Amino acid sequence: DHTGGKLWNILSVTVGGIVAVCLGLLTSVYIATLHENDLWFSNIKEVEREISFRTECGLYYSYYKQMVQAASIHQGLHGLVYDNKTESVRTINILERMNVYQEVFLSILYRILPIQQYLEPVYFYIYTLFGLQAVYVIALYVTSWLLSGTWLSGLLAAFWYITNRVDTTRVEFTIPLRENWALPFFAVQIAAITYLLRTHLQPAHERWTLLAVFIATFFFSLTWQFNQFMMLIQALVLFILDCLDMLPTAKVTWLYVIQVSGLLLVCVLQFFNSMILGSLLISFNASVLIARTIQKNLKKGSLLSRLGKLLLHVLFVSCLTLLVNKLIKKILNLESDEHIFKFLKAKFGLGATRDFDANLYLCEEAFGLLPLNTFSRLSDTLLFYVYIFVLFPMTVTAAIVAFQNLRYSIGSTKVEKSTEKKENCTIALKPGTAYNLIHTVLFGCLALSTMRMKYLWTSHMCVFASFGLCSTEVWGLILKCVRLYTSQRISVIRYCLPVIMLLYISYKFWPGIMDELSELREFYDPDTVELMNWIKSNTPSTAVFAGSMQLLAGVKLCTGRILTNHPHYEDKNLRERTKQIYQIYAKRSPEDVYRILQSFGTDYVILEDSICYERRHSRGCRLRDLLDIANGHIMDGLGENEPDLKPSLYPRFCEEIKRNLPSYTVHFTRVFQNKTFHVYRLAKHK
Repeated sequence: DHTGGKLWNILSVTVGGIVAVCLGLLTSVYIATLHENDLWFSNIKEVEREISFRTECGLYYSYYKQMVQAASIHQGLHGLVYDNKTESVRTINILERMNVYQEVFLSILYRILPIQQYLEPVYFYIYTLFGLQAVYVIALYVTSWLLSGTWLSGLLAAFWYITNRVDTTRVEFTIPLRENWALPFFAVQIAAITYLLRTHLQPAHERWTLLAVFIATFFFSLTWQFNQFMMLIQALVLFILDCLDMLPTAKVTWLYVIQVSGLLLVCVLQFFNSMILGSLLISFNASVLIARTIQKNLKKGSLLSRLGKLLLHVLFVSCLTLLVNKLIKKILNLESDEHIFKFLKAKFGLGATRDFDANLYLCEEAFGLLPLNTFSRLSDTLLFYVYIFVLFPMTVTAAIVAFQNLRYSIGSTKVEKSTEKKENCTIALKPGTAYNLIHTVLFGCLALSTMRMKYLWTSHMCVFASFGLCSTEVWGLILKCVRLYTSQRISVIRYCLPVIMLLYISYKFWPGIMDELSELREFYDPDTVELMNWIKSNTPSTAVFAGSMQLLAGVKLCTGRILTNHPHYEDKNLRERTKQIYQIYAKRSPEDVYRILQSFGTDYVILEDSICYERRHSRGCRLRDLLDIANGHIMDGLGENEPDLKPSLYPRFCEEIKRNLPSYTVHFTRVFQNKTFHVYRLAKHK
């Protein structure tokens, strides 16, 4: 019987592993096919392919292109470390400022592999990103499998991820975006942490798992500038569970250390990027470890005693974190991330602001609240219903376990009498389950408050819901409550329900997926193509262009011209520069605008009708409105204005320049126009 059971386990693991790999590869092919069908990517011109990498995606891809086209790897790296094309009249270190090591690595790999004759650089790049989707799906599959004990759960998680693609990923239309590089590694890290938190793990397995957690954490940190904020939430998960005695303290300490060491290693690779050193994550983790050393008896005493100690511990860690962070930022004179805190302050109603950068974020839909139609889409696949069904009993169980842990703590006189009760509670909520529960709750709160972060939650929602449907913990708790518990009933439910769910999803969504794969479109943006071709043909390679951040990223990628500003917004000087450049859409005199543009060495300025006459946002959120408010001017159109705003002495620059009045033509000459863009050359006055 023992030999038969062992063989069955080996067979199950083998089949489950093969299914995971196949699903991952199928997902990659599916995403790649959707991308090809949407743009007809294989048939359009190179300039059109590059234009399809919108906004910051184009900026990141331009560094890959730059490295591939460089005379040598050394010269390419030198061009990144001493870059004078991304920001005019300024030399910056791209490897320090931006997370582009993945572009560097891929470009070097493309140069040294014998594939140039068979594969264009752009395909090597996008296929790598689509390949990472396979890693992502496999990691989600494995996490669900580890939690539930059956790979059927992983299969359901992968199905939900694919059928809810609109809400779980956006890789097919924002390929080079940093999160598309980072989230697969984050999913691998969560899978490794889930395995690490298993009880009775052998020392050798524990060491290898810690190494896997470190590697995944390092790559996650290296590939996304917002890694520190995501890992701060993860650190809060560990902190909460450690305080409630729901995770082994030694393993939690290792995870704190891994987070900090991974981030510091990235800091070194990014030439000691000050934003990393000043991150709240480093301050928080250091504060937790210091506080734990000072407050040694946190997990001893009666319930009231422990609650008091816990409250004091939380206050001490919070105050110490803020103090350490403020001290680091003071020493380093760090202001790179101040716009994020201004945005958060305004978002959560902690004071109105006229700050241009904060309002720029507040007015973007991606940084708003999660739309309610998201839940209706997630409900179509029954994912949201199952998620809530699993979340409620697990949250109740976690609350009971936390109470029992606080009540029957180390040093309590009632420990001996309560051992059996505590063991029952611990079995009802394993450490890995507890971690994933608090993880999904906190990242759910993040997604609800900021729509752009929903992809961190919805993918984990697939994992958590599928785990619950196949879990002995969830069904054991429910059946015990209704007094119908038997091991046979649990086995039937945890295997039959997922199969029924898989059949339902396949029946309902397979026709839609087939229709989606057969639907053919083509990239079409003739105005932008015409602009890029004109720039390449009619301007010198050293020309400096000013305009919107989004458009200029494309100008750099398609033409290689020098920019005044760009979309990578994590630098105070760049934010101030962008606000100045955007005065082309404000109510300013031609002399003021000319002087501003000249200060950045501008040769040409591109005006976009879609911004000048914007209708996408409502009044108060149009770019021209944000500039008017920041400049103290009354906004255009019907509606209220704040009392202290005053009329401007000048008309709006982007509108008035088209009238070709002498006061404008003396400084600006129109050299190109189409239905969307107007390009003006600046006069060279002595």
